[in-house]
Amino acid sequence: MRKRGRRTRGALAVVAAAALGVAGCDAVGGDSAAPSESAKPSPKPTPLWDRSPASVAAVGDSITRGFDACDVLSDCPEASWATGASPEVDSLAVRLLGRTGAAQRSWNYAVTGARMADLPGQMAQAVRRKPQLVTVMVGANDACRRTLSAMTPVSAFRADFEDSLRSLRKALPKAQVFVASVPNLKRLWSEGRSSPMGKQVWKLGICPSMLGDADALDSAATLRRDTVQKRVEDYNKVLKEVCAEDKRCRYDGGAVYDYRFGTGQLSRWDYFHPSVNGQARLAEIAYRTVTAKEPLT
Repeated sequence: MRKRGRRTRGALAVVAAAALGVAGCDAVGGDSAAPSESAKPSPKPTPLWDRSPASVAAVGDSITRGFDACDVLSDCPEASWATGASPEVDSLAVRLLGRTGAAQRSWNYAVTGARMADLPGQMAQAVRRKPQLVTVMVGANDACRRTLSAMTPVSAFRADFEDSLRSLRKALPKAQVFVASVPNLKRLWSEGRSSPMGKQVWKLGICPSMLGDADALDSAATLRRDTVQKRVEDYNKVLKEVCAEDKRCRYDGGAVYDYRFGTGQLSRWDYFHPSVNGQARLAEIAYRTVTAKEPLT
């Protein structure tokens, strides 16, 4: 009986030690591998920005319509930086979708002469196509008015841009937006005024607030151009700020404004709108912004 009691007590000690050992692993917790049945990888979160959208709609003004890129005083949408098919331009849509895809799944709703007030209507047209990416380039005509007082107030410019993005977001919550900055109009004047033909075309009414009396360098002309330029800078500030409030919107970081267009990038008819070469440079900027891992600042 005494021997059996010792053996019983010894067996109980072994069981107790084993139990304490298991409890100890659980207590220091976290090192032991979970059962294989529960070891499921967590799904990767869907990124907010898709660097390869499957469709593109463009809204904006004459630049996006390719105005004066191919012929004098006429649109040339095939040369558009956003959706054009010209191999010389290699548009954003072609770069993203390929030539066949761009022909089938890109649309251009820009209108020559459009201002920010026209953007909500263009956006309403674009959303019917349910594009995954909408490109926006507008604002030059808001500054290019007959007189300084006729320029679009900054507050109205902001309100119409906000309204446009709200309507897009309501219809297409996951659609992405690329916003191009307004070009540096004063630089375009500086480059284009070297062309006698360009200045003749300017007299037909192209951006009179900046290009009128192109050779005048007196204080009044300088003040006028500086006022227009300041308004462009204010518009770009609005584009940047409003876009930053939308997690699916990317502003170009001022890349179009900063680009140093030379005569080779300007229309040989009006020396103001982008030439085919200039359109290609705009396409490069857009593609770089859309496909960047992080938004430009």
